[in-house]
Amino acid sequence: QVQLVESGGGLVQAGGSLRLSCAASGRTFSSYAMAWFRQAPEKEREFVAFSGGITYYADSVKGRFTISRDNAKNTVYLQMNNLKPDETAVYYCAAKRAYSDYGFRAQSAYSNWGQGTQVTVSS
Repeated sequence: QVQLVESGGGLVQAGGSLRLSCAASGRTFSSYAMAWFRQAPEKEREFVAFSGGITYYADSVKGRFTISRDNAKNTVYLQMNNLKPDETAVYYCAAKRAYSDYGFRAQSAYSNWGQGTQVTVSS
């Protein structure tokens, strides 16, 4: 299974930007669809962005966040612009085999998860 390690989290002020990285081990990274989720304190983990056969974003982040990937580097990125305080959360990357894009919004679709990286947005 592919192993995922997130990095790039930290403290940023509201309106600021941050780029998260998720480095994957494995020679078949390109065969996986990748996603970002986040979990704020006292909240359920929520879908943020997906990169597979399609690229898709949660409504709350459209126009501000960009998911991208570099298959040669086995890395997926999440560029986050104009961050809001309520987006303070642990951000996780996740991977699923790219047989289809079915169910990509659901946590249960993903077989591999990183440990998460903390993003704190100050107001």
